[in-house]
Amino acid sequence: MHALIASPFLEQHVLVRPGSRSGALLPEERYEALRALDAAAPAPAWLTDAVREHWEDLDVTGRPAGDFLLVRQPSTWGYSKASWEVNLGCNYACKHCYLGLKVNSGMPWKDKRRCLDLMAEAGVLWLQVTGGEPTIDKDFLRAYRHAFELGMMLTVSTNGSLLWRENILRLFEECPPYRVTVSLYGATKASYDELTQRPGAWDLFVQGMNAARRARLPLRMSVIVTEDNAHQEAAMIELCRRWGVDHEVYTNMTPTIYGGGEVLTAQSKDHLSMRKQFTGCNAGHTFFHMDPHGLVSICKIGRDEQISLPQEGIGGFARLGAIADRLMLRTGGCSGCKLSGSCTVCRPLAKHFQEAKAPLAAYCQHGREDRVNA
Repeated sequence: MHALIASPFLEQHVLVRPGSRSGALLPEERYEALRALDAAAPAPAWLTDAVREHWEDLDVTGRPAGDFLLVRQPSTWGYSKASWEVNLGCNYACKHCYLGLKVNSGMPWKDKRRCLDLMAEAGVLWLQVTGGEPTIDKDFLRAYRHAFELGMMLTVSTNGSLLWRENILRLFEECPPYRVTVSLYGATKASYDELTQRPGAWDLFVQGMNAARRARLPLRMSVIVTEDNAHQEAAMIELCRRWGVDHEVYTNMTPTIYGGGEVLTAQSKDHLSMRKQFTGCNAGHTFFHMDPHGLVSICKIGRDEQISLPQEGIGGFARLGAIADRLMLRTGGCSGCKLSGSCTVCRPLAKHFQEAKAPLAAYCQHGREDRVNA
């Protein structure tokens, strides 16, 4: 199994290591030298030096390059990142979940495998594997392993309830993830079980986190603050610190992917934060999202127009950039807005809130008392 990946990344080339946050830029000529290197040939001196500089515990001196190095081929499509909902099913029923209906359905394994192959062909180096809860999917283990073998740096977004399972821990040991992002829904059993609406969820979460910490997985916590657990925000942050795990706090709720506003009742009004000014993004141009049925959209929010990867194949990506440009236009309820130049949400997200009949304060400066006067 490879320990290093040399790959194109946007307009550059990088050397990265699964399970590690470190990486190095590769001059184009050295990337091309690695492409031409025979698998049985030993690592060149400059590569040995670079590995020693960035990863002291990894020694490749004199080793055949094929034993530790995977060289990703260039792609004409230019995508570098993607996210994939393996399924929408979950073993929790969180009140705030933007996925709405927890339908555990998706593609058969042969289509999942083909879609991963097409992602690699499109150039995807960083892949976020999410759900629903991805670890409950019957194909999670082999899908993760196949993506790893294709040379992807993998992030798994999970509730952590199954991280104690030996087959998952063994998989992560053999195929190290770039990151495991675990959502935190409370600092006590009562609050955690209440928000997830699953008795015993806290116990599984703690069991999973204890196992993940013992295995030294590259963890990051997503601290989810809602109306139910807002009083425990400080306690949740303290728990992350006590465990020695990096964290990020999320307070803003969004409608469901079906346009429903019912989950917005979980929003803590005191914790509704003003987003940063939206200055554009490369959704649909350098990254994309794929749902459980292989339908590709520009991102998790902008799902209005989707491309069926199983049906259209790699050629479907040719339409994605134009779809992104159309979805980003300021149309509909935002036409002529005097604050559009300093808007804090993209057009797809604003449309999402509007269709859910969400209060303006949830996404628009016009709904905030402290907004700039129009």
